[in-house]
Amino acid sequence: MTRRRWIADTWSPASGHPTHAALIGEQAQHLARVLRAQPGQHFDVVANGFLHRAEITEVCGGDSGGDAEVHFALLEELEADAALPIHLLLAVFKFDHFEWAIEKATELGVARITPILARRTEKHLAHAAPKRAERWRRIALESAKQSRRTDVPEIADPAKLDAALNVESASLRILLSEVEQSVSLVDALSHMREQERNARVPHSSRALMRDEWVETGSQVRNLALAIGPEGGWAADEMTLFTQHHWTHVTLGPRILRAETAAIAALSIAGSVL
Repeated sequence: MTRRRWIADTWSPASGHPTHAALIGEQAQHLARVLRAQPGQHFDVVANGFLHRAEITEVCGGDSGGDAEVHFALLEELEADAALPIHLLLAVFKFDHFEWAIEKATELGVARITPILARRTEKHLAHAAPKRAERWRRIALESAKQSRRTDVPEIADPAKLDAALNVESASLRILLSEVEQSVSLVDALSHMREQERNARVPHSSRALMRDEWVETGSQVRNLALAIGPEGGWAADEMTLFTQHHWTHVTLGPRILRAETAAIAALSIAGSVL
């Protein structure tokens, strides 16, 4: 039977490969009081990005009504998949749909999400968004546990578009644009991947590298993917993207909701990369 997986709140040593970890707060409350955890039980525990088979060594506070803590000894390290090297810049839209997008993007393996306060983000949503950031981080944490990820995507504080573009460091930058008709996301990713492959491989060796690319796909540099709000990006925002060297692409002829576009784009990018 598949062991339940937990993401540790604390671990020691604080850097490198940890040997001990603990759950505190809501995770510990659930494990101690609902699941009645006992020393000697085994679970999978993620600590500092490493996945381990772990044994409970101590359960504190589960029966006395105090704050619970569950302590683990970390045993052998287990194989784990890395997050996709994708930074999703997602314009803020209706919170229930936005939170669904965060949940599904986490399941699909995104590494980072920045909520963008776009020109066409509704004013009351833009005003309330900073207060929602911690809730969004909790949603990402729960989704990471449910999907058995070994890490939790970073959910940045909401930012205005110009500020986000000024600090974006990804070498591959793709904007989903409703006005682009000819360049598809698959075309853009495949072209960029080919350019990177050619840049790394001497000309005489390129014909031999197609199979090897599959094995070295993890060398793909980070991708930034931007998805606009309901109503799309404003004209000045489109100009900003162009000035910052973003490639404009289409997902096809249909008009998709923002959350649908996010899931479709991440699925395609994950497949290609």
